[in-house]
Amino acid sequence: MSLKGEIRVSSDKSISHRSIMLASLAKGKTKISNFLFAEDTLHTILAFLKLGAKIQIFYRDKEISLKDTFSLLKINPLSLERETYIVVEGLNKNISEPDDVLYLGNSGTTTRLLAGILAGGVKYSVLTGDASLRNRPMKRIKIPLESMGAKVYLRKDNYLPMTIIGKNLKGISYKSPVASAQVKSCILLAGLFTKDKIKVIEPVKSRDHTERLLRFLEVSIKEDPKIEDKVFIEIYKNKDVEKYFEIINQIFSKENKVCLGEKRNLISDKEIFIPADISSAAFFIVGALLIEGSKITLKDVLLNPTRTGIIDVLLKMNADISFDNVRVENGEIVGDLKVRYTPNLKPIEIRGSLIPRLIDEIPILSLLMIFAKGKSKVKDAKELRVKESDRISLICENLKKFGVNIEEFEDGFEVEGLSKEDILKNIENKKIFIQTFLDHRIAMTFKILEKVLNKKFEFENEDCIKTSFPSFNYYLDILENSGGEKNNE
Repeated sequence: MSLKGEIRVSSDKSISHRSIMLASLAKGKTKISNFLFAEDTLHTILAFLKLGAKIQIFYRDKEISLKDTFSLLKINPLSLERETYIVVEGLNKNISEPDDVLYLGNSGTTTRLLAGILAGGVKYSVLTGDASLRNRPMKRIKIPLESMGAKVYLRKDNYLPMTIIGKNLKGISYKSPVASAQVKSCILLAGLFTKDKIKVIEPVKSRDHTERLLRFLEVSIKEDPKIEDKVFIEIYKNKDVEKYFEIINQIFSKENKVCLGEKRNLISDKEIFIPADISSAAFFIVGALLIEGSKITLKDVLLNPTRTGIIDVLLKMNADISFDNVRVENGEIVGDLKVRYTPNLKPIEIRGSLIPRLIDEIPILSLLMIFAKGKSKVKDAKELRVKESDRISLICENLKKFGVNIEEFEDGFEVEGLSKEDILKNIENKKIFIQTFLDHRIAMTFKILEKVLNKKFEFENEDCIKTSFPSFNYYLDILENSGGEKNNE
């Protein structure tokens, strides 16, 4: 069954996390609309409540008790996303020392960014999380935070639980060995608590949501290279592919330098609108490209160039996509994305500076690769091995069950495309069991493959989707059965 109609997918998780964090540090009240309510982001809210922030959640204009925050996830997620807003009364950076260990579930973003805030704002704190989070590397933030004067203790010098002895930080000029928005943001957020010089240098520009939101809240910040949003708005409007790649290559072919200026107090009394998550939209984009007869419109999608590596890939693979209503909201580029079924996709090689701009989309892009004619390759993506799971291993092991010829590398994989008919022949009369290792993006990738092949698989645990995208199945049903949200209202 083809996918048809118009939807606005769930809001961006990265910006949702940061909106709570920075609104809590700001002076004044902040209203947050279109917030993503998922397990990861609720852990961010709970953490900042424990740091003294006053956070109110209103559903249909009635305040909801936060005694059992996760009960929010029992509400229909479409209704929750559309009819809920948050009001945060900021602490003007005067956060309270938590009186207990902060449990952060599966959220690596919360952990690494919060560590910077705690190092600058309180004397003592302890962070931990679930089994998956406790095995994700944290030394990458320990090193710069200790250079700033904090003491950071980790299990096996790399893993949670993490104890931070903070306050009275000093300045730093830190050259990060990896392009990581979480490392960069950790340092910038810690830097809000000192007047000393703060500079971060990374091999290539990583996602810049922290910088954009800091600037929106009147913190002075300098970037080199700086993205000129007006230029990209014109590029998207005209679908000027040649200009797009010319500017992208200029920005992402050199080191990125970010410096905090003198103005480090966050000023709010503003409203933040969270755009739709391009990482979430990616699943429906790929579904529409691969399912015959599909034609969809995805509303209000984040088109920040640090996150549009997937757009690079789609353009190079000759996908039928176009852009409409492109604009800037809260310092972020947003627009509507139109996608049509595209046979005869070209193979692709993904490597180098492109990797940080689509690291979360590689699992779902692997589906485009297996249906493209020819060999496709992913390299320089070793970071995938330390996400919620070892995603390289899971992508390869699961795709092999479909008879796909895929070679695994330490930092990626190479795959040879097959026709839909060949794959269906390979799995005829077979029961397919998908391993997820509780990784939401792996689970959603193979839920899309179910739709492409019109087959049912068994999943190790598909409930893990709720960590980032509780409304995933709702949107899939809308596009399959009713031709879009307009017909569903």
